[in-house]
Amino acid sequence: MTTTLESLPPVSQMMRECGMQAKKKFGQNFLFDLNLTGRIARAVPDIDKIPVVEVGPGPGGLTRALLMAGAHKVVAVEMDKTCAPILSQIVSASNNRLTVVFGDALKTDFSQFGFTEYAICSNLPYNVGTELLIQWIHKIANGEPIKSLTLMFQREVADRIVARVGDDAYGRLSVLVNLVADAKILFNVPRTAFTPAPKVTSSIVQIIPNAEKIKSLGKIESVENITAKLFGMRRKMIRGIMPDVDWSLFGLTGTERAENLNPEKFSEIAKKLLP
Repeated sequence: MTTTLESLPPVSQMMRECGMQAKKKFGQNFLFDLNLTGRIARAVPDIDKIPVVEVGPGPGGLTRALLMAGAHKVVAVEMDKTCAPILSQIVSASNNRLTVVFGDALKTDFSQFGFTEYAICSNLPYNVGTELLIQWIHKIANGEPIKSLTLMFQREVADRIVARVGDDAYGRLSVLVNLVADAKILFNVPRTAFTPAPKVTSSIVQIIPNAEKIKSLGKIESVENITAKLFGMRRKMIRGIMPDVDWSLFGLTGTERAENLNPEKFSEIAKKLLP
């Protein structure tokens, strides 16, 4: 008898049968709610047309939802090899639509998968979520064919991603994301939806790369250096942080602080100071 996705036991049962538990060192918080995993999967644009890369599938709750939402190809990158017995069952039931790669997503070159374009969808491990996002921003800026990112973050991080000038959460992450993409929070996920429950509310953020923004960007590395310098002392005036710069060249007095500068201004400064 052929195993189907629908006939697989619930994720929680599969974990019990394999003796698997969430591991703090991997930042694991598993999402079992089928309504939520389905809602996340259905939010991925063109899921039935382009491959999806999932980071940190764990026991495969979201993985199953992506496949059941019509994904024609999913590559799941997982660091924890104790997930293998469960993920192998999903592979068997996926009708050749799921490939599991064991390794560190931070060190995995997604171009090796050979996709001409792809989406990323993940309940990101909290301990590496921001680092992964910054890495993907660099890849987008440098031409990696990522079409969309549908990602779970702590609400605090999500607020930073979508923040605009004048918002309390506005900072380096806001600038870097805004210069290559359009980002929005789709919905929040209560802490009680996870096992184990984290201490904070989470949010699903969708990031869509914007070709026009990327075209006028310059070097993302230069922007990152400038934002690190200016936001590193965000309460100081920019002339106090970089006193040798003639800020009038940028239409500024030098009395501004990093939080007063929009993403385009950071890009302009980076192009002239760090060509």
